[in-house]
Amino acid sequence: MSNTVKGAIFDMDGLMIDTEKLLVKYWRQAAAEFGYEMTFEQVLGIRSLSRKYSVPKLKGIFGDEFPFDEVRSLRIRLMNEYIDKNGFDIKKGLFELLDYLKSKGIKIAVATATSRDRAVMYLERINALQYFDAVICGDMVKNGKPEPDIYLTAAAELGLPPEECAAFEDSPNGLKSAYAAGCKAVMIPDLSQPDSETEPYTTAVYESLDKAVDFFEGSI
Repeated sequence: MSNTVKGAIFDMDGLMIDTEKLLVKYWRQAAAEFGYEMTFEQVLGIRSLSRKYSVPKLKGIFGDEFPFDEVRSLRIRLMNEYIDKNGFDIKKGLFELLDYLKSKGIKIAVATATSRDRAVMYLERINALQYFDAVICGDMVKNGKPEPDIYLTAAAELGLPPEECAAFEDSPNGLKSAYAAGCKAVMIPDLSQPDSETEPYTTAVYESLDKAVDFFEGSI
């Protein structure tokens, strides 16, 4: 293991749990209920974005009259109803990587745009909460992703400089946040694949979380 990496910080949606596809589905459905045709690509563009950025982005696409709060509230309700009834899948290799990190004494945190109540609920649902030394959520920082606040806060909670933390992300906005904080940004692709947009921010890419053990074994 590289002696410069002492912490691991995880995004949640699309990285640990397979919920990004639900975000896309229900953003589009909620927008349609208000008469707006939102594309797959437009939803991808606001993943992990804080309100500070997502509101002007969508109003720039659909106009100032776009009812962001109403659409978002409906999206949350529809998605929560689906998850409460059907649950969600765990991303491949999550517990293999978490068990490995624990065995090596590496400190672990969560950095998610999701509210704390919902994040804790999801992590408890998959029996993963006990793995994490800190859970930092979008409603706990001033500026959300792609600003670095959430990763800076997570690293501080682990008692580590960001440069000694690997940050696991699946979205471009999350990778930008981790990179801006000074973390070593590791991409585990979900709905977005590595490309010219993500390449400047990414230290390594692995097809699944279990493969990222190699990162800590110094094989990158």
